[in-house]
Amino acid sequence: MMRDFVKEAASQPRREYHIYNDINVLIKDFPQSEEVDIPALLSKIEYTLPRYYFDNIDVVYVGEFEDLGDRNAAFLDGAIYMTSTEPTTHDMLENIVHEVAHSLEGDHGDMLYGDQKVISEFLGKRERLRLILEQEGYTIPEEFYEQTEYNRNFDKFLMNTVGYPTLTYLTMGLFVSPYGATSLREYFANAFEHFYINDREDVKKVSPQVYLKIDYLHKTGE
Repeated sequence: MMRDFVKEAASQPRREYHIYNDINVLIKDFPQSEEVDIPALLSKIEYTLPRYYFDNIDVVYVGEFEDLGDRNAAFLDGAIYMTSTEPTTHDMLENIVHEVAHSLEGDHGDMLYGDQKVISEFLGKRERLRLILEQEGYTIPEEFYEQTEYNRNFDKFLMNTVGYPTLTYLTMGLFVSPYGATSLREYFANAFEHFYINDREDVKKVSPQVYLKIDYLHKTGE
């Protein structure tokens, strides 16, 4: 009986892992895609991000969570929640890096936004976006472009009316990715994600003020 139990337990997929040996990663629902490898994901996270970025993160949950809605991941009260439906390990890595960026805004918000430089850069790009879209025949009340907080109606306008493929083409060189246009916080988080996963020089060229903030965060923890 005991041997059967041990054998059965050993055959079950693991539900608990760790990042840097001390941050829990708990699998509520197993990933649905065969292209997702949790141990490989954790190794990539440790390779990509320094440990000190996780000071405000106690646990990462993977599974289906009603509160996520249509989001892939979210940072809330010291935890990152991520859907188990992502298609690849790389998609999951992007989610984690993105939410780590949001976790940093709590302790470093004044440094990131207090001098208004990132805010001014973001709003300047929003104004250029408005002019580009109006030239293409898209119209929406001007006040949407002046907001720094996330607005679902503005996001729907960009996603459904304009469409991200079109937006990607129209905003090339303006935002590192179209989703960065949806709010100030996403502007920072998308640049942070791009800095660590894609191309730091591209972030420096496209969003120089955000680049300086991320570079400062990176160097102060070394």
